[in-house]
Amino acid sequence: MLTLISVLLAAIIFEYSNGFHDAANAIATVVSTRVLTPRKAIAMAAFFNLTGALFGGAVASTIGKGLVDTDIVTMTTVLCAVIAAFAWNIATWWLGLPSSSSHALIGGLCGAALAAARGNWSVIKWNGGVWPKVVIPMITSPLAGFIFGALLMLLLFITLQRFTPHFVHSLFGKLQIFSAAWMA
Repeated sequence: MLTLISVLLAAIIFEYSNGFHDAANAIATVVSTRVLTPRKAIAMAAFFNLTGALFGGAVASTIGKGLVDTDIVTMTTVLCAVIAAFAWNIATWWLGLPSSSSHALIGGLCGAALAAARGNWSVIKWNGGVWPKVVIPMITSPLAGFIFGALLMLLLFITLQRFTPHFVHSLFGKLQIFSAAWMA
């Protein structure tokens, strides 16, 4: 019972670190362009971060499955994984390094499982697990994002060049709020 309470407490602390580690990324644009005041942007980010945490478990469930041999995973393993991810979040925040909290959790889980298996690397499911769910998307998503972003920018330029700057500024101000809420 004590381990379960420790896991829950560690998860809450990790989520807090995730919030202050990643929330600024979601609202930076709406604040810097003065679409929202910092206070309103923080309130919006807090609301949508909580909403995502409460109702967005499908992604975590999909990503978390199949990375490590579940026979080795205990409450203590999960506790160690969450503590490691929290430590990584704090270290990268302190050093000002960009880092993904999701990848921190994945790394924490793989590392904790590897330690629980006493260094037996077969506990990590590379094929069908880590490679297709973590490594390949980590390599391909920047290129896909660049290509999609360039195509979208070209489409927007062609579509919006006939409108007045005031209309475009107003439209994108509203779209930034939606985008920031989605990212949070």
